[in-house]
Amino acid sequence: MNSSGNWVLQVDPVVCKFLERIPRRDAERILIVINNLASDPFYGDIQKMGGEKNVWRRRMGSYRVLYEVVSRELVIHVFRAERRASKTYK
Repeated sequence: MNSSGNWVLQVDPVVCKFLERIPRRDAERILIVINNLASDPFYGDIQKMGGEKNVWRRRMGSYRVLYEVVSRELVIHVFRAERRASKTYK
């Protein structure tokens, strides 16, 4: 996929609250990955979520970041970050 261009990154407040509750080292690692989405939303350990139109999952160890890519507007909307568990994708 071509990901050239300047992407606008939108992060929900829910994601920020999640990052405040987890260990600082993990939160910093996740923030780096989220910021890197703005340069290329299709790089790294990603997977398109089944049943969703433009929703992708970025995996970082035991954490997952879910985001929507709106290509025509060059917007990346990060709407959820979670620790991987048996109920993560339900």
